[in-house]
Amino acid sequence: MTIADEKYVSFTTYKRDGSPVSTAVWIVDLDDGAVGFYTSSTSFKTKRLKNNPRVLLQPSNSRGVVKAGTTPVSGTAVVVDGAERDAVYARVVSKYGIQVKITRGLAKLGGWIKRKPFPYADRGVVITLDA
Repeated sequence: MTIADEKYVSFTTYKRDGSPVSTAVWIVDLDDGAVGFYTSSTSFKTKRLKNNPRVLLQPSNSRGVVKAGTTPVSGTAVVVDGAERDAVYARVVSKYGIQVKITRGLAKLGGWIKRKPFPYADRGVVITLDA
């Protein structure tokens, strides 16, 4: 089983001071040893990746609690948009189906309640895993 076969992974990025920040994300295989997921251009993980592209991935539950007995996988991440983002999004929709529609609906509802549109899934994150 590879990291891309997991339903959720703990995705760890690093603040400017080097301290780690982890969050649970969906994960998909992108061919050639890369994996990815989608996110918002306004997310903190997107901002942290601009400063440090090094990341750790580890199988987790939906809340980001790492599965016992698993080993983290390191890699280098890049935030993408346009056609590259579309390719990531299509893979996520293929793997997660109705869950994508539900989260998109909740994001739209939240934006409506706050009266501020939320840029849902407007960026992809592509991670090249270390050998």
